[in-house]
Formats: sequence, structure tokens, C-alpha cells
Amino acid sequence: MSLFTLFYYFLSAALYVIALPFLVILSFKKKYKESIPARFFLFKNPPFKSLDALWFHVCSLGEARALCPILKEFENQKIVITTITHTGNSEAKRYDAEVRYLPYELFLPFWIKREKVLVVLEAEFWYMLFKVASARGAKVILLNARISDKSVDKYMKFAWFYKKLLANVEMIFVQSEVDKNRFLALGAKNIAVIGNIKLAGEIKKTKSYIKPENIELIVAGSTHPDEEEAVLEAFVAYKESNKRARLVIVPRHPERFAGVYALMQRYAQKYKLTLEKFSQTKALESDLVLVDMMGELNNIYAISDIAILGGAFREDVGGHNPLEPAFFGCKIITGKHFFHQKELFKYVHHVQYVQKDEIEEALHKAQELPPSMVEEEINLEPVVQKIKEYI
Repeated sequence: MSLFTLFYYFLSAALYVIALPFLVILSFKKKYKESIPARFFLFKNPPFKSLDALWFHVCSLGEARALCPILKEFENQKIVITTITHTGNSEAKRYDAEVRYLPYELFLPFWIKREKVLVVLEAEFWYMLFKVASARGAKVILLNARISDKSVDKYMKFAWFYKKLLANVEMIFVQSEVDKNRFLALGAKNIAVIGNIKLAGEIKKTKSYIKPENIELIVAGSTHPDEEEAVLEAFVAYKESNKRARLVIVPRHPERFAGVYALMQRYAQKYKLTLEKFSQTKALESDLVLVDMMGELNNIYAISDIAILGGAFREDVGGHNPLEPAFFGCKIITGKHFFHQKELFKYVHHVQYVQKDEIEEALHKAQELPPSMVEEEINLEPVVQKIKEYI
């Protein structure tokens, strides 16, 4: 073990001790009650039973879903998956695979066993993960790798560190030529541009709902704090000239359902609008509907006319996947802060990018625009062949 690796390991241990009281407190919150005990205390999170498996590491829900077309190519191979978030973990459990939370770096030298290949999606760059997996014999591949415009300066300031981290990586499949150049500047080698693998994912609904007749259905999907209020303000003004309009809000995180419903109640009372919880009615009969259930967003997109895509009206989120509403023919309105989804938005046509106070105007303009659409495809064959070469 190199001096740098020893230093990094002891630094991670020191940070763990400092953060321990906060981790204990956070572990009692609903959002983290499963992931934090598993990741930082190894609670119900033993090492994989399988050895010499094909190991995928993803962060959250979107990346876990993106694995689907790749995993279909390895149905006879032992698969193991690690995740960071609870939603990602739940999605990964849909596959025929062993699923775990990725432990904090302090525990990885004792937790990681011998695997054939480690495929890491997007920007999950953990030094000890790469170092230990490689030392145990795994070939490390970065897939769908990206460095966003917002974070590129931070990466370059620590280029010396990322050069050491990337020295443990055999192959990098990046989303764009821009990403390739940024990885080259960090000292990476063996880089190929394949585009965003989310373009290869299967988009489908799980249930079919009936859209009420003679209405215009607007869905605000994957919304974050402050975005719901901006959408409600715009909707109330828009509804004055379009009485047929109805608004469905689908918050990004389930722990916010109660707070968003309270906000919608205030607007319903103030403007004399009807309001319902989707979990109780499944009817979409009210002016305002809160979808307080997980896994329903695509089902709502499938019957919606306009999608206001959240996560891009704030500067700190980076936007969300536009392929799903585009696939179902929604007219997409989103914010201008979509830096984490920049590559995907390149493939989606007829999108309105607006500020919070321009959402009402965009709703009016949507009447004149065609539905959003995706025209691009991606070839995963180079990825599949590289993985097969290593296993």
C-alpha cells in the first residue's frame, strides 16, 4: 500500500470519527434510516456472497434503471450491485442480482472480496473503491462517465488526486467529446465516447390510467423545494384563461409528500380549487392532484399534455431525465439549470427552458408547439464487448 493510500485511508477514518454524531442523528430520519446504518455502520450490509462476479456500482434510481439493457446481455453471469441511495437500492433489487449499499471508504478494504469486473456509473469516483477493487483483481470500468460544466473547475484544481484515482481504471466510456477532453486533462487513458446510456433504456409505464375527457393535464414531475410554489403560481394564473387545465404534482422525494400537500392545500383554499391525493382516488378529477406514491411518474406522463420537469429551476440540483416525458409525447417545460442532464437534453427536441417566473408564459406557448421528442439512439455493443473481454 502506497504512502498516499495510507494517508487517504487515515484521513477517511478521521472524517468518520468527526461525522459520527451527525450520522447517528441522520440515521433516524426516514430518508436515511436504511442507507446510513448500512453504509456507515454495516448494519445488515455484509460482503457479497458471490465471488468472481460482475459488479456494478450506481448511485441512485436513474442509474439503477439505466443498467437494464446491459444486464440483459449478461443473464448467465453472476451479478452484484452496490448503490448509495434507498431509491437506487430498491430499483436494483428488481434485477436478478445480489444488492448491497456501498459502505463508506473506511470499511472497503475489509468488505470488498474478489470480483472479475467493477463497472461504475457516471460520477461515482471513490478512491478506495477503485484502489481496493483493482488490488483484489477486478478490472475497473467507468461507464456513462461525465464531468459537468459546474464541477469541471473543482476537478481541475485536484487533478493530481484524480490522476491517482484514475490510474486504477482500465477503460472509460464517456458521454461526450467534451467529457473525453476533460478526462484526458485529468490524466485518464483508454477513453471512448459512446453517448449517454440512458438513451438505450426501456421506458415504459406500469399501469394505465384513464385521462378525464376534455381536460388539459399538466404534470410537474420530480419537483424540489421552491419549485412547487413557482408551478402553483403559474398554474393559478394560467387557469384563468384555460379552465380545462388541471395540475398534477409529483415530488422527487417521498419524504416531502406531506409538506407539498400542505402547500397545495393553501393554494386550493385561497383560489377555491379542488384538491386530491392520488393514493386515495386514482381519479385525477380535481384541479390539483398530489401523486403521493412512488413509481407512478411514467404512468402520469403517459396521459399528460404538458410536463414541467423539476430539478432545473434551482441552481443546486442539475435537472432530471427528459427522455421519459419526451417518450410519452409531453410538451416539456424545464428550468435553465440542467447541467447534470446536459447530454440528454441534446437529444430531446421542442423543449422550453425558462426561469421560474416564466412558467405561465411557457404554458401559453406550449399550445403552439409540437410534442417533445427523442430522435437519437445509442450502441452499447462496445461496452458489452469490453466487459466480456475482462470476464
